Amino acid sequence: MTSFATGISTVEDGASAGERAAGEAIEALATDAADFVQVFASSRYDARAVLDSVRAVVGTETPLIGCTSTGEFTQAATVETGVAVAALSSETMRVRTALGTDIGDGVTGAVRDAMADLPQTESYPYQSALVLNDIKSGVTEQLIRTVRRKLGPRVSVAGGTASDNFALDRTPVFHGGDIVEDALVIARIESEQRVGVAVDHGHEPVSESMTITEASGPVVAEIDGQPALDAYYDAVADRIEAQFGAGREALLENSELRTKILGEYEFGLDRGDGYTIRWPRVRDAEAGTLQFPVEMPEGTVVRVMHGAPDDQIDSARRVATEARSMIDGDPAGAFVYDCACREIILGDRFGEAVGAMTEALDSPFAGFETYGETCMRKGQRNGYHNTTTVVMVIPS
Repeated sequence: MTSFATGISTVEDGASAGERAAGEAIEALATDAADFVQVFASSRYDARAVLDSVRAVVGTETPLIGCTSTGEFTQAATVETGVAVAALSSETMRVRTALGTDIGDGVTGAVRDAMADLPQTESYPYQSALVLNDIKSGVTEQLIRTVRRKLGPRVSVAGGTASDNFALDRTPVFHGGDIVEDALVIARIESEQRVGVAVDHGHEPVSESMTITEASGPVVAEIDGQPALDAYYDAVADRIEAQFGAGREALLENSELRTKILGEYEFGLDRGDGYTIRWPRVRDAEAGTLQFPVEMPEGTVVRVMHGAPDDQIDSARRVATEARSMIDGDPAGAFVYDCACREIILGDRFGEAVGAMTEALDSPFAGFETYGETCMRKGQRNGYHNTTTVVMVIPS
């Protein structure tokens, strides 16, 4: 049997918020203690105060991972500044955690160090993993591929990148009592039953295919031989004029409107069986450069995508339904990783998307708004996503 419970708090003081969220989760567990805890804490809090108070409730020996976040939610509430805690207790699964540091100095070394603390056993037939990481090094796509290669092709991986309310300043991860930047945490789940892992987004292509013709790492200077920002504007000009009453000048100044346009009209990479979404930012308006969360090599073919609010809500319902359908029996609960860009698109309707997942899952869940989502299942080659929802359902 597996028990899963959540807690959430918006108390202004970080220590009190952590204590209340953790206390609510532990009280709702069907057992006296948790075997694994995941914590999502708004970057507006003192992370140390939050983490210490959570560990004081759940126990300092309980395996724990987490990170800073932009928005938090459970089946009970959706908040902008809070602490969400998920606690799991199980007789049919085991969770072990590990930390890898100095991602920027080398992905392979960071993952190797983490995997050294996660020896594989043959006691359980099913393997899955949760991965959280600091995004600032810009190597998340490579990181996830490396994690998957080390874990093995049969291991389903879910997770997300830490976020900080669009400050793009400090996005640490939590491991036990440690708060670490430029790092990743892995929770390896060994279970007697299969977990369900699914990903979905609500975007459709609205432009012709375009090719990146000049780029350096995550910075794209030219698309189809013209400044990247000009190519982007040409692709969305009619739509943003009709939708926002805005012209090219809206993309030149850092504003709430520009953030909304870039969040609603993102880029998509055609993977054959669907599109992987990539969130653009304006790196230098005068030079016309765009910046992405990950490397965008020259020669990459992209299309501008659009995600309307209704489509985003439908995709949330769809992904929760799919993940739940993958398990045998009823769910104990779920971990959810949802992109902060989806709140830009949905605005006040973000809670409707969470509500759609609540209906589909019919079980406790906890999640946060990320800067990127991770989902890799058997046969998939690309695991890093933007503006998507990833759900991992834990069987009861």
